Amino acid sequence: MPTSITGMVQLFNADTGAPIGQIGEAQLEFLVAQMEEEHAWDQDYYLNADLLEAWREQGADPALIELLAKAMGDKEDLNIRWSR
Repeated sequence: MPTSITGMVQLFNADTGAPIGQIGEAQLEFLVAQMEEEHAWDQDYYLNADLLEAWREQGADPALIELLAKAMGDKEDLNIRWSR
């Protein structure tokens, strides 16, 4: 079984390295557009519950919000990173 699907991006908890799930290119483009990148090659982002709620209200992809909210669990924030 292949470890990645062409066009899919893997999300990880940046603090623990635990896999969060896969997202598509459009979902990644949304994350990149919404988040502040410290460098052009930046692949890690800080999220919190308020940010997820704001994205939900803006009409962000429900599957992306659900994936991130599930990964956040009962914590107030989450550091994620992505990889192809």
